Amino acid sequence: MSHQVHIIGGGLAGSEAAWQLARRGIAVRLSEMRGAGDTTPAHQTDGLAELVCSNSFRSDDDERNAVGLLHHEMRQLGSLVMAAAEKARVPAGSALAVDREVFSAEIERELGALPSLEIVRERVDRLPEDGAVIVATGPLTAEALAASIGAATGAESLAFFDAIAPIVHRDSIDMDICWMASRWDKGDTKDYINCPMDKEQYLAFREGLLAGDKIAFKEWEANTPYFEGCMPVEVMAERGVDTLRFGPMKPVGLDNPRTGRWPYAVVQLRQDNKLGTLWNMVGFQTKLRHGEQIRLFRTIPGLENAEFARLGGLHRNTFLNSPALLDRQLRLKSAPHIRFAGQITGCEGYVESAAVGLMAGLMAVAELAGRDWQAPPRTTALGALLAHITGDADSASYQPMNVNFGLFPPLPDVKKKQRKEAYTSRAKRELGEWLPLVAA
Repeated sequence: MSHQVHIIGGGLAGSEAAWQLARRGIAVRLSEMRGAGDTTPAHQTDGLAELVCSNSFRSDDDERNAVGLLHHEMRQLGSLVMAAAEKARVPAGSALAVDREVFSAEIERELGALPSLEIVRERVDRLPEDGAVIVATGPLTAEALAASIGAATGAESLAFFDAIAPIVHRDSIDMDICWMASRWDKGDTKDYINCPMDKEQYLAFREGLLAGDKIAFKEWEANTPYFEGCMPVEVMAERGVDTLRFGPMKPVGLDNPRTGRWPYAVVQLRQDNKLGTLWNMVGFQTKLRHGEQIRLFRTIPGLENAEFARLGGLHRNTFLNSPALLDRQLRLKSAPHIRFAGQITGCEGYVESAAVGLMAGLMAVAELAGRDWQAPPRTTALGALLAHITGDADSASYQPMNVNFGLFPPLPDVKKKQRKEAYTSRAKRELGEWLPLVAA
């Protein structure tokens, strides 16, 4: 099948871009190297839109949270990723978390049913020289293609480390020690498993993290920064005695039913599949060696006999200096037939990656139809994220960024307590005015 748009990369961004194009009858070739004898340091399957880190899309609150607002806006645009997430949803309080296998299978099923979409398992080593192209290869772009991108941009891509949290088998958790609750009893009070620690246990655990045997850096990796939103737990431990207690091990709002009080620290686990058999250690991304992880994490109360379905890991991510290299339509300035989408642009997070893929797809739709692209208002989550990536951020200090209200045009006349609701109300109103411009 001849194609009008070639999408390289079958992650969340590539899948969403393919959906937006192909469901409008545009012929798309979607190239994914997994399944053709290639893989990455983080992927475990060849499924489209595989979730390699957390199974959470974070907050689903569209009234007071920027990522929840982004969920809402993507749903309004018929997002495949958001529809699949709803079908694969598992309990997670006010967050949207999914069964990752069900999620990936749903994406594959929907894309596979589109007659104008051809999914090809192949590795693409060079940027195509002509034709409409969307590169959505993510932060783990294969070496040959990364080199081709570097040659086209005339600059080296930036890089950072991202870490993966362990997953524990539910039946190996001691529920005589742990209990189930959400912080402040939000949502279903049985959404999280909580492992309590007293002060002595916490301090010993932190010392174990500091002393633990970790993956050594290669020489070329030594100066690569971590992304602050996905910090390895042992790196957080290095930042201070109480850093973890104000981060992923925060006990606030969690009453231990056996004591009636908050513990000194807590390790939370979140359901990772619909069956409830796998639970993710929240915020416990790590670069500890596997043997050290098993030894140390089994010192956590309630996890003494823990069996791990997956241990934590570390991988090097790459991304473009997008504010310098891309135009306002995500096109490479030096080769405007090529768009970039997803985490390779420097957005961070599953939802943000899919959102940028969605917009890249809509941009290509408009271009093929000969219409001028109408960017979403900067007051929306989509518009704020897009503007940040394509020029509003300082290119000299550009780093991966989650969507947040700090990217939105300010509302200085609104009181701080009402500001979040004011941001989301304004965004929803202006999104509604913009939607007819991209309805085709």
